[in-house]
Amino acid sequence: METTHFALVLALGFISGMRHALDPDHVAAVSTIVAEHRDVWRSSRVGAFWGIGHTVTLAAAGLVVLIFKLTIPERLALGFELAVGVMLVLLGLQVILRFVRERFHIHAHEHGGERHIHLHSHRHGPEHRHEHGWRYEWRSLLIGMVHGLAGSAALTVLLLSSLRSLLQGVLYLAMFGIGSIAGMMLISVLIGSPFAYTAWRFERVNHALRVLVGVASLGIGLAIIAEVGGQLSR
Repeated sequence: METTHFALVLALGFISGMRHALDPDHVAAVSTIVAEHRDVWRSSRVGAFWGIGHTVTLAAAGLVVLIFKLTIPERLALGFELAVGVMLVLLGLQVILRFVRERFHIHAHEHGGERHIHLHSHRHGPEHRHEHGWRYEWRSLLIGMVHGLAGSAALTVLLLSSLRSLLQGVLYLAMFGIGSIAGMMLISVLIGSPFAYTAWRFERVNHALRVLVGVASLGIGLAIIAEVGGQLSR
């Protein structure tokens, strides 16, 4: 019976981690990075780094809770959620502004001794996006760490109320982390596939998808800020 319960704890941790990765704010954040790539393999790496960052902070908070039997204060938890909302707004704005900057550039020229500035569009020309090493993966790692902090409050309630020992708690955290990494890698591949496909064949569709991702991240971020702000003001 004890073995069966132990196995169920591990299975629950993995499934919960996968489901947790699919939360709208998580998907929106990673989508803003995946939208910039034309490579599905690169998208999966972005998802993996998000999962690793998420696991690191979540596991750290969980271990502190398990060892010292602490609970995270409500206002601190709300502060973490507010940070997620602000981050999503910034990520959404970054996607939108990058799109605008790629499509339109200001050029300065001199004619007859006079300097002229005019707007130049690249919408009928080639894309100018470039890959920048592992920059996006590291950014995804940091985003995952912020989300891990925001999700730590709910997890600590489960750790303290349901699990019977420190060992069970540690193994649950490990399986939860593995599940969140697997879930985010999967969703990153699914989201990244249409971006990779349309980037080479349907440029306008790709642009529309990128703007949609930016607007969605901006909207979800503002909704979180409004909700958390209302709770903090009570």
